[in-house]
Amino acid sequence: MATVLDEVSTASLTVSREAGTRGGRRRRRMSGWHFVLFPVAILFLVPFLQMLLASFSPAKDLVAFPPPFIPSRLTLDGYVRLFGQTDILLWLGNTVIVSATAIVSNIVLCSVAGYGFARLKFAGRNFGFLMILATIMIPTQLLMIPTYILFAKLGLLNGLGAAIVPWLATAFGIFLMRQFFLSLPAELEEAGAIDGCNRWQIFFRIVLPLARPAIATLAIFTLLGAWNDLVWPLIAINNQSAFTLQLGIANFQGMHQTDWSLIMAGNVVATMPLILFFLFAQRQFIATMTFSGLKG
Repeated sequence: MATVLDEVSTASLTVSREAGTRGGRRRRRMSGWHFVLFPVAILFLVPFLQMLLASFSPAKDLVAFPPPFIPSRLTLDGYVRLFGQTDILLWLGNTVIVSATAIVSNIVLCSVAGYGFARLKFAGRNFGFLMILATIMIPTQLLMIPTYILFAKLGLLNGLGAAIVPWLATAFGIFLMRQFFLSLPAELEEAGAIDGCNRWQIFFRIVLPLARPAIATLAIFTLLGAWNDLVWPLIAINNQSAFTLQLGIANFQGMHQTDWSLIMAGNVVATMPLILFFLFAQRQFIATMTFSGLKG
């Protein structure tokens, strides 16, 4: 067992270093794709830049038509009112709890389920996986009423549980992890079994270390979904102490008037953690994406 683990660790470290070296070499080279991707990147950057500038704009600029791209003056009024007159920190904390729980539970549950469907042989395995996969094709709107009734009977409404439970595991996460585990060579697990590993030791000490690219990808998708979820919390949560960030920001838009400065400042606060997490997870993904097994 120690031999297999040493080989896995050594190979993973070697490939990570090679990926970092190759990444550094690629960054020094220019290609024709840069001339295509740079304008596209600017197009995606403009809306975020406009939102950022609008969050520092005075109220008169935000209600002008057309609104100026460059504010007439920079002001922190939107952020002062955001942190002084709203429960933005409470909403942010609730969203962090929901998202962190969703990420951890998806990594654990989807990895175990995906490995079971990929490697274990049991009656109804293919049928069960197809049934799980079929749930992806069901429109979310059709599930709102039965899910609300179920949560009402379980007493999970108007609390963080209503926002957490739907994200404990996802069909997409199970599908993603299963497909990745199928791409790993079975010889690694056979070598671990020969060295005396049981099924759980093979999974936690051999398979999971190789699944870091898939885990990073699953964490990104789970965070994006749980962090930006609005429709279901809007239906299931009426208690303001359990509001998530998106639900709290949605309340800034009233029937007769909209506080644009609060919305822009709130959107910046809601967007920055996603950008930082994505950059961190992307680096981890690039460092290990080329490693899917042992060479030779």
